[in-house]
Amino acid sequence: MDSWQVVEQAAALAERGEPVALATVVWRQGPSSGQVGARAIITASGQLHGWIGGACAEPSVISQAQHVIADGTARLLLLGTTDKFGGAIPDGMTVVPISCQSEGALEVYIEPVVPAPHLVVVGRSPMAQALADLARGLGWRADLRDWTDFSASDASKRSMVVVATQGHGDEEAIEQAVAAGPAYLGLVGSRRRGAAVLGYLADRGVAAEELDRVRVPAGMDLGKTTHKEIAVSILAELVQFRAAGGLRGAGPLAGAATAEAGSAHAETALARGDDPPEPPRDVDPVCGMTVVAGRAGRPLAHDGVTYHFCSAGCRTEFESNPASYARKESRC
Repeated sequence: MDSWQVVEQAAALAERGEPVALATVVWRQGPSSGQVGARAIITASGQLHGWIGGACAEPSVISQAQHVIADGTARLLLLGTTDKFGGAIPDGMTVVPISCQSEGALEVYIEPVVPAPHLVVVGRSPMAQALADLARGLGWRADLRDWTDFSASDASKRSMVVVATQGHGDEEAIEQAVAAGPAYLGLVGSRRRGAAVLGYLADRGVAAEELDRVRVPAGMDLGKTTHKEIAVSILAELVQFRAAGGLRGAGPLAGAATAEAGSAHAETALARGDDPPEPPRDVDPVCGMTVVAGRAGRPLAHDGVTYHFCSAGCRTEFESNPASYARKESRC
């Protein structure tokens, strides 16, 4: 892909609800295979599509990009040794020292490409329709479902679900929504009605910790209002929830699967809307770089410990004098 195709694919992935990071090379010092303007997409699972540089730069960019996806904040990286720059490194720049045989350096800007929020409104009342329309006006993806058509597969852990059936199917809709585990789940109705619905589901065996996540009544308390104003109050609460970081997932990326199995698992997780696992990583004992702990890391077993390396040169150096680099325990 050329750099513009990378941008287009990043936008397409975000449209489908997949969070990614976009990395752009903004400066280089040769010799380096990365070129100014080169771009790549990095997924939450650590898959890179595009090109930003060779074996020295790629693992560090992937690792930093996963942090960008997790916290939603862009970063400017300096990849290379800092002795060439003295005290001229700008405040706020993340310096990642790398020991690369080419002795080149790169500055890479990594920005989050945040998916549009996904809202599922369950119900067929005028308020439900108004809420869906308002959300679309903000550029959100909004689906409107009758309770008879709604199932757990209509939402994911990054979705927000508002049940507004006006008593026609509250219990069934909440039960399906709980199974989906959305980031936000609200029920439109009085506190008394909410207590009855949640009590019914508790009697059916739904876990208390799941029911405790249901917001009843959904929306900010504006007093006696019209159905459109109720929709505004709910949307305001959802905007506040998003601004507070409620859609950033369940925290740090989970992980520990092999690099080979991780890719297949990541595709399944993305289809469900889950946070895919982070590929396991290790530290090159020779140069100190962070590397993928899999086949790409050129694994070498020594005294019962498996080591990984950024390049064939580092692996050869270790083999020539393992006593100088061996550690007591593996970090894999």
